[in-house]
Amino acid sequence: MVKTGKVITVITLLSVFIILMAASGCEEDEFNSRQTTYSLMVKDVLGVTGTATFKETADNLTTIDITLINAPSGTHPAELCMNSAVEGGSVVITLNPVDETGKSTTGVTTISYNELIVYDGYIIVHKSSSEPDVILVVGDIGGNVITSTKKTYTLVTVATFGVSGTALFEKRVNGNTLVTINVTGTIAGEVYPATINLGSIESVGGGPVVMTLNNVNGTIGKSFTNIRKLDGGTDITYDNWLVYDGYINIYQTAVSLDNIICHGNIGSN
Repeated sequence: MVKTGKVITVITLLSVFIILMAASGCEEDEFNSRQTTYSLMVKDVLGVTGTATFKETADNLTTIDITLINAPSGTHPAELCMNSAVEGGSVVITLNPVDETGKSTTGVTTISYNELIVYDGYIIVHKSSSEPDVILVVGDIGGNVITSTKKTYTLVTVATFGVSGTALFEKRVNGNTLVTINVTGTIAGEVYPATINLGSIESVGGGPVVMTLNNVNGTIGKSFTNIRKLDGGTDITYDNWLVYDGYINIYQTAVSLDNIICHGNIGSN
């Protein structure tokens, strides 16, 4: 009976050991599987795209892997910057350059994985250290990622200018808004001021400017603006815009009532 008891005890201890090891292995696998991938979009060199994958590899270590497709030869400096790609911002982390294979791996310990996947930032890859202004790819990360929630408004021409199109409002993960104006009828090489005004296009005398948008590029007929606050400093979210009493103006040159070439109501209007 004593021998039998010892055997049972040994078997029990082995069973407990195996269960603990298995549980430990599951936790490690689950821990190592935490990763998020962001798209990197073409910028100045046609055909180049890629991804940036954030992978938690330890309690205080996140690996950022960049993979480019159709990248030109040579090495390409890469950076993680603050703000959205549309706004631009200071370099927060200098990443290892993308090598001739189109890949880069950087270990980050200054910002945790949990912080990175909600970070107000973007990743940019330059063509070379001698041509830093030529951008291969760029992509928003963390809180700046564009969600599937969006709203499109129609912009109609004023008088005989012939400029018309749309204004697309897209919600970011952090609640900020990317406004994309896309119009036809503009002249290549020209730039056109754009604003969001209080009231509607039917308002007598027009309403005051509440948000100055980035100029429309006449060559491509587009403007991109990230909105966090109104010009006066008031915070405003995507959800606020959906019910906002406002309208968009596009101007031929300067911002003035007699210079409007295209406009359209937004929000509650």
